[in-house]
Amino acid sequence: MTSLFADIFAPASRQDWLRQVQKDLKDPNGYEGLRWQTPEGFVLEPYYTAEDVSPQTVSAIQAAQKQLPGWLNTPEITPSADIPAASQQAREALDKGADAILFTLPAFTPLSAASVSRLLQGIKLSDTPVYFRALTPAFLPALRQIAPYQLKGGLLIDPVAVYLQTGEIPAAATARALTEASLLTSDSPQFRTICASSHVFHNAGANATQELAFLLSSLADTCDLLTEAGLSIGQVFEKTVLSVSVGTSYFSGIARLRALRVLWQRFVSAYGMAAPPAFIHVQTSTFYDAAVTPYTNLLRATTEAMSAVMGGADLLTVHPYDTVYQAPDAFSERIARNVSVLLKEEAHLDKVADPSAGAYYIEQATDALVQSAWALFMATEQQGGLLAGVANGYIQEQLQASYDARVAELNEGKIMVGVNKFRYDEGALPAPPPPAFPNALIPDRRLAAAFEK
Repeated sequence: MTSLFADIFAPASRQDWLRQVQKDLKDPNGYEGLRWQTPEGFVLEPYYTAEDVSPQTVSAIQAAQKQLPGWLNTPEITPSADIPAASQQAREALDKGADAILFTLPAFTPLSAASVSRLLQGIKLSDTPVYFRALTPAFLPALRQIAPYQLKGGLLIDPVAVYLQTGEIPAAATARALTEASLLTSDSPQFRTICASSHVFHNAGANATQELAFLLSSLADTCDLLTEAGLSIGQVFEKTVLSVSVGTSYFSGIARLRALRVLWQRFVSAYGMAAPPAFIHVQTSTFYDAAVTPYTNLLRATTEAMSAVMGGADLLTVHPYDTVYQAPDAFSERIARNVSVLLKEEAHLDKVADPSAGAYYIEQATDALVQSAWALFMATEQQGGLLAGVANGYIQEQLQASYDARVAELNEGKIMVGVNKFRYDEGALPAPPPPAFPNALIPDRRLAAAFEK
């Protein structure tokens, strides 16, 4: 087949394409107008050829990617004080397409073995992965009491992010609790107890380079805290989940996740170790969700989810379209869960690992993000690490500049559907909720909020 096409079509070089563009546009300088200056500061070309990518670089990128296709559909459940209702909600989700569950738990008082048992009624953690955003001194002992067998799932708690969000809980204290949790579940290799996340940076307005770089810096600080608390660096890496948000820039989202796997390998190798495969949890963005014309959030979540699974997510959490302005109802939760189901059952995206491999554009964008993120990571480390960079204002300055640039783009005509164009307000706008963490060191934002008036 290849030989036949080679005989029919002459090879086309980059210069051949350039001449054709100039001819079609009737402008010898028309090509420059087609180049895209990204928020990360590098230029993307309107087309790429094999001349634009190094075979060695592409091979290294592809070697770092997932080798097996598929992901776990992992809806998030935030229980109220009604633990039995949350348990029933989880079981129904598992019956209707979910593969795993993420519980974001408030501080139950007391968090006893009995309350954990009621929450997990009918769910066996040796069969069904369950992840928790909760960590109190009593939680893991209670979990082990009712589930003494090997567990699947883990804790999605980033000690650095907890500190940045609350401004109160020291990262070292959370790291000590995570160390105890890691030792308590040392017999469960599929129960991951350490998390490095980018959500706090994403929701402050970070661009892709900043999000990846600050994630690595957060992980570096976490490694220091955990090894000081008694874990070996090997134990840290074996138990780590990388948890990231994915935004509305479709191809950038794919490249960002592929770049993260390369960066993970480079980061671990800096400790003189062979890297275990990266394990990545991805959630759709709330930063890009809108409280006005809210059904447009369905469309955003769908493209974000496609980026996530094509980029190689291991776990995917699709937020309901109404998450940012009210407690999701059964309808919005079902639609969110079914986004992932549709991508599996109808789009068959769970049948191929790394489907964008070999696309010149994606490979080049992946490499560009690897290089820019690693450079910014190194610059952050020169500040003394992420926590030191927050203390001296370096991180906040970077994030504020990126956020301001995004708002300026919308003010200058860039379209956000349903927000600054094609808008339809269905009644009075909901009152914005009070900040969850009033003492946060890094702001939690939504891009649409500045236009929802």
